[in-house]
Amino acid sequence: MPIQYEVGDIVKLKKQHPCGSQEWEVLRVGADFRLKCLGCGHQIMIARKLVEKNTKGIRKNT
Repeated sequence: MPIQYEVGDIVKLKKQHPCGSQEWEVLRVGADFRLKCLGCGHQIMIARKLVEKNTKGIRKNT
């Protein structure tokens, strides 16, 4: 069963952001995701396929 991503979840990706953080907050879910780096606050739009492939871990926002 694939991981269910929701707005507010924290995902840990395989590669580090240049600021050194590996954790991103999910701001938007769909065909593309909007992610915010928890290290520096930089926001990116990235294809769902890439996020699913590169996710190392996920922390649900409760």
